[in-house]
Amino acid sequence: MHTVAVLALDGVIPFDLSTPIDAFGRARLPDGRAAYRVRVCALDAEVDAGHFTLRAPWGPAELADADTIVLPGCADPEAAVKPEVIDALRKAAADGTRIASICVGSFILAATGLLDGLRATTHWLGAEALARMYPAIDVDPDVLYVDNGQFLTSAGSAAGLDLCLHMIRRDYGSAVAADAARLSVMPLEREGGQAQFIVHEQPPAPAGATLEPLLRWMEENAGHELTLAGIAEHAGMSPRTVNRRFREQTGTTPLQWLHRARIRQAQHLLETTAHPVDRIAAQVGFGSPTAFRDRFKRQVGTSPQAYRRAFRGAQ
Repeated sequence: MHTVAVLALDGVIPFDLSTPIDAFGRARLPDGRAAYRVRVCALDAEVDAGHFTLRAPWGPAELADADTIVLPGCADPEAAVKPEVIDALRKAAADGTRIASICVGSFILAATGLLDGLRATTHWLGAEALARMYPAIDVDPDVLYVDNGQFLTSAGSAAGLDLCLHMIRRDYGSAVAADAARLSVMPLEREGGQAQFIVHEQPPAPAGATLEPLLRWMEENAGHELTLAGIAEHAGMSPRTVNRRFREQTGTTPLQWLHRARIRQAQHLLETTAHPVDRIAAQVGFGSPTAFRDRFKRQVGTSPQAYRRAFRGAQ
């Protein structure tokens, strides 16, 4: 089983700490087994977490046995990192362990030198300080997370969930990641910043939402030609009312929601089939392959071909 060690240092930000515990702890394989073993590690018996004191079940020795180490941010990101932490992280990296930081946890990772020459991100409030303290790092404050393969960094605390789901997606595929996202009540897409590489097979609607049956119908019929008038007619509402309900319950318009549903279906087909891109465009309801490619790149941040190369072999 894949072991995730979450390192809690003095001053740890509770939200950053809980994000990987919750995200990885909820992930389940298709047969129901836990996908990860999560261990909270600390240098000392007690950790100052600001409003409370934390007792971690495991010590720093557990870092050596982890497949992934997650570094939550601390209240004072510019504080000096203890030499024993730097040594443990460098040794883990030399052994091939994946290391990810959440929010200003990037300062801890940066102190090891492992991010030198790489692109990284952090909370936008800390981006200038990170770039000043570690000029060898290419700091990008405009993305949700950066994946360099072995070393990953996320922006603000909430982006830590995006990063955790991305790692789950890398480890076990889109279906497991989608289930973890639903359990975490994750939005369908995060507007702004880096586009997401997570396929949500069936977009969730708020509990009790009156549009839920309509959303399910649209998802099931996304491959057909759907217009606002046709959607409204199926729902028994006027186009104006449908637009208003969508804004209230999904935060977007019916046609924008439909485009996103189609792209999610296309991601699944790119991952799981060898169908040509033009065929997939038609399957998911795009009349023009060019329009499909443009929409895909705008939403996902890469081309359909590049997405397939990156993710088809990860299943």
